[in-house]
Amino acid sequence: MCGILLAVGADFRADFDAALATLNSRGPDARETLAHGDALLGHARLAVIDIAGGRQPMTAANGRLALVYNGEIYNFAALRRELEAAGHAFATRSDSEVLLTGYLHWGEAVVEKLDGMFAFAIHDAQDGSVFLARDRVGIKPLFWGEHANGLVVASTLAPFFALAAFPKKLDAEGLRDYLAFQTPLAPHTLVRDIHALSPGACLRWKVGAGGAARQWWTIPDATEKAPAREALVEETDRLLAQAVKDQLVADVPLGAFLSGGIDSSLVVHYMAQAGAQPLKTFSVRFAEAGFDESPHARTVAERYGTEHHVLDAPELDADTLAAALADLDQPLADPAYIPTWALSRLTRQHVTVALSGDGGDELFGGYPRFLDGADRYPDSAGKRLLRTLLRHGLAPASLRRRALAGAELLLYRRVELGDYPGSRKDLRRYLVPAVARAARPQDTLELWRTLAARHGGYDRDALLRADLWTYLSENCLAKTDRASMAHGLEVRVPLLANALQDRMLSLPSGVHFDAGGGKALLRALARRHLPETVWNRKKHGFSVPLRANFAGPWRDWCDAQVAAAKMRAPWLDAAAIAALGKGGHQGHGNVRLLYTFVVLLAWLETHPLET
Repeated sequence: MCGILLAVGADFRADFDAALATLNSRGPDARETLAHGDALLGHARLAVIDIAGGRQPMTAANGRLALVYNGEIYNFAALRRELEAAGHAFATRSDSEVLLTGYLHWGEAVVEKLDGMFAFAIHDAQDGSVFLARDRVGIKPLFWGEHANGLVVASTLAPFFALAAFPKKLDAEGLRDYLAFQTPLAPHTLVRDIHALSPGACLRWKVGAGGAARQWWTIPDATEKAPAREALVEETDRLLAQAVKDQLVADVPLGAFLSGGIDSSLVVHYMAQAGAQPLKTFSVRFAEAGFDESPHARTVAERYGTEHHVLDAPELDADTLAAALADLDQPLADPAYIPTWALSRLTRQHVTVALSGDGGDELFGGYPRFLDGADRYPDSAGKRLLRTLLRHGLAPASLRRRALAGAELLLYRRVELGDYPGSRKDLRRYLVPAVARAARPQDTLELWRTLAARHGGYDRDALLRADLWTYLSENCLAKTDRASMAHGLEVRVPLLANALQDRMLSLPSGVHFDAGGGKALLRALARRHLPETVWNRKKHGFSVPLRANFAGPWRDWCDAQVAAAKMRAPWLDAAAIAALGKGGHQGHGNVRLLYTFVVLLAWLETHPLET
């Protein structure tokens, strides 16, 4: 796992080393640069496979192509055999060389053969082109931006801020998405002219011609009927066991995040089944009963005889909060990032690679919201009348939510702020008018609507698939990537292996639901393999007690962020932010929204943006 940087253009040469240094935590083992034609390529390496031979930037034997790559290709050995049979020779044991040789052999189609997590850039010195690609569901991040006829590509936004020549201006639509979803959604970022390459996308760029992203992989619709339940459980068991086994390949110590929930506990089960030794597990212990799963994690650890390490959440004080947020390349307001960051710090003291249960809820239907559908919110004469009154200003805007029905109410429930004039979810309440207009609040749900429509509307199948390229990719996976790579820890997500994606997405979403709710297949496997205390209880999220922290250890630090709103972000309504802060102190109000603004304001202290 690594940090990558590529720059084409004379304007970026002077600051290139400083920009690459911002990626040191992602690759603490080596930092190397390469001048290749009109490009500079940089690589900060976390050595995991072929420690001696897998150095980057890597050039092809003919010198024409140069690669910088972040990720792991789990089927690289099989691809290597295929390429050797076609006449290619290899100088290393690395998956990097397989990727580069595969590009030589198959061209852009190489991405369709890769099973793993990846983000890479390949520069062609002959024609000056750059080819970028990101994995199917965005496990690994990749950003790109054009300026002055040049190009910058990086693992995170941090290198862009170290390049003096690259402009740093607020992207109002990225801000809109952040305030709606607690994270910017690709292709937007918080910075104008810097784009997140979307999951499953690639791009070819050339000087003077620019480039446009295209999807090399799209989320499929269900194409098969559901088989008998027991047969499907057996098949899922085999696929999960193989996925975990495949992802144990490494030349460094491995461990696992173990929350005590079904997903991470199953990962530990399959690691033990595959013979992973020594098996080290890591979890967080909260003082608050409603947040603490550590007893269940310990039960699993004892069953499999793991070397178990526990982080006490009371250690997550204001200093920890500030340090964790300082490692974000752009704001991410999922509170679970904080304990994940601290857990990654603990884990890195013992192992270099950890497996996690990320993706289980999204791919296997684990969230209660997947039980929602537009048909659960029927329209009525009363709602239609209220909408008419609101349109003519004859009813208070605070009643807007009561006027919504069907898909509109479903989507209202999924965002924090949006295009809901006068209501508590009105984006305009927190932005100055000019920025509010530029943010285009009417487009808040554009990506979500597009994805849902592509899969048939707003039923369970469509909503589950829409989550893959929104909540999963840009929130959950971004959280895990940033939290772990801040400490040079590689985290793998076997529940999102290609074979599991292919099988689960080929089936109607109904296979994941039964009388017990969602995630029926994983619950069946949990009953088969895990202690009853893990599966015979209510679903438990991984987060922090925000209200208690705002009133306690985080209070002074958060007050300082709120007080700085007018200076750091004159495009925010400072009075509205102050009111949120006051409500947080008094034990009421929207503390999740308060946290969203606190994270943004803390980030802006070290990443100032022009409007």
